Parts: sequence; structure tokens; C-alpha cells
Amino acid sequence: MSKERNLILEKLEGVKERFEEVQKLIAEPEIIADMKRYIQLNKEYKNLGPIIDAYKEYKNVLSNIKSSREMLEKEKDNEMREMAKLELEELNEKLPGMEENLKLLIIPEDPEDDKNAVVEIRAGTGGDEASIFAGDLYRMYTKFCESKGWKIKTGRISEGAAGGFKEIVFSVSGEGVYGILKYESGVHRVQRVPQTETQGRVHTSAATVAVLPEAEEFDVEMKPDDIRKDTYCSSGPGGQSVNTTYSAIRLTHIPTGIVVTCQDQKSQLKNLDQAMSELRTRLYNLEYQKYLDDISSKRKTMVSSGDRSAKIRTYNYPQGRMTDHRINLTMYNLEAILNGDLEEINNKLQMAENAERLKES
Repeated sequence: MSKERNLILEKLEGVKERFEEVQKLIAEPEIIADMKRYIQLNKEYKNLGPIIDAYKEYKNVLSNIKSSREMLEKEKDNEMREMAKLELEELNEKLPGMEENLKLLIIPEDPEDDKNAVVEIRAGTGGDEASIFAGDLYRMYTKFCESKGWKIKTGRISEGAAGGFKEIVFSVSGEGVYGILKYESGVHRVQRVPQTETQGRVHTSAATVAVLPEAEEFDVEMKPDDIRKDTYCSSGPGGQSVNTTYSAIRLTHIPTGIVVTCQDQKSQLKNLDQAMSELRTRLYNLEYQKYLDDISSKRKTMVSSGDRSAKIRTYNYPQGRMTDHRINLTMYNLEAILNGDLEEINNKLQMAENAERLKES
């Protein structure tokens, strides 16, 4: 047996032992009583399940290969030998694909990948055109999220004078949201003729996207004495209650100086819940940033390096082209991409990151 195969089996045996350990732990009364620990272990148990299933199938194939070889050595009947030979060829063809899949499965997962996400889009250089582009990016993400069956809830909004947004913050909930959207963090650049341009010249504008894993209630401890709450009248669309009721919320976390606001809902209570959720996420991400900085030297192609100032993508309208600079990917279906067709880009980015994580492990 090859050295690589032995290494895969050794790692998988370790995963199996952990799976059995977690299986026992989640049935213990003291674990069930500790809700934070119980949720973490249940999540781990769920994540380990597919690896165990693939391991069982892999071991079964190795066992059948061994049986077929023994039959070839001992069997005298030509017909039986031919059957064993065909089965051995078929199993040996299957093995490399299974091993590649297992190698990816046993790469340690980013613990944040399963979380929901908070997305911030801010207009950068380019004035009104940058705000319009920020609006285009928001539309692109809403279309993509709809195609995935994810839910979007808007938070802080600052509209641009000529349309779009100077800034928009929204949360996305669903399965594996952060693990997919995290690749969108960075500077997005657009090259096109602005609506205000009279001479038909192509301008370059930019917007910055930051994707944060949404903190769960158990991730961060927030002391009530550390939070100052202010209420004020909401502004913008919203009907008769706008500018008449103090439904908008501003929270200030005194130790860090972090400020979050929410006026999306007509109810002050709902705005408070949403603002508390965003504040929790921002505090959690102060710690998470240390993790991002730690892996930045290892994964050069990923914006999960934490460098949100990096130029990651260019959308060129005259050529109908999108270029992702991290993996030197160029595609000529710009209209489809801006309508939310991000699946292929995301798959290629995930493949690039998996290749880098394989090197790490």
C-alpha cells in the first residue's frame, strides 16, 4: 500500500474516533444542559457524517480489491479469473477519484463557513457612479441569494444622490452562507460609460464589499453596562411613522467605540434586535480578524486573507467582461453575472482555495 494511502487511512481513522467520541458526548446529560457546547457538538457531528460515509465506502472498495487479487492468485477456473480481473480493473479505476474526494473532505474546515453572513457594500472612488455601482452589486447579490434560497434582511442604508447606495448593510441567512459569500470581500472595480458622461468616455469606479460571519448568541458575551442605546426618528421610505416615532436605534459599544444603527423596521423592538445582532457580529469579528491575518500568508489567492482593500474583480462593460484577479479568471458573460450568476466563479475560487489548503495540510 502506498505511503499516501496509508496517510489518508490514518487521518480517516482519527476522524472516525472523533465521530464516535462526539456521538457519545451529545447523549450525556451534562452536555445537553450546556446549550453552547451541545450546539457546537451537534454541528460537528453533522459535519463529520459525510466523511464517515465516504470512509466506509473507501474501505469497502479496498476490501473488494484485496478479495479480487486473492481470487486471481488462487482461482483455477478461467471464467472466474476473468470476472475477478474485470472487477479489479473497475475498482482500481474508481480508487483515485475516491482518494481525491477524501483528501478534500479531511481538510480542516473553516469553522465559520456554516454561519450566516453580514454583507457591507460601500461606494468607493467615482462619486455618484460609485454609488450606482454599489447598487448594482447589491442587486447582483440579492439575485444570487434568491437562486440559493437564502433570506436577505437589510439593515443600515445610505442612499446615493443619483441612485444606488453610498452604503448598504444586509444580513443573509441560509445553509453555508458565509463559506460561499466570503470570496466577495474586497474592492470591486467597474469600467463603463457613466450615465452622466456626455462624451462617451469610459470611467473607472469602485465599491468595497466586506463579508463577515454572523455571530450567534453563544459566540459573544455582551455586558449591558457596556452598551449605550439611543433612539431617534427614522428617515427615508416607510410610510406615516417616518419622522414621527422614535423607532430607529443606535447602539454604541463603549469599550470598543463600535456604533451600529438600524431603522429598517417600523418597530423599535425589531430594530433593537437587528442592531444587537449586528453589534454582536462586529465584536465577534474583532477576534475573527486575528484568524484571517494568521492564514493570510498561507493562502495568497483568497480574500479570506482579511485584506479587504485588495482589488479582487473588474467588471468591464464595453467588453462584456468580468476578471477575477485572484485566480486570473476572465469570463465574457457580464450580463449574466450581474444578474446573480456567480456559481461558476464561486466554484473556481473554492477549488483554488482547496488546492492551497491541501498544501497546508
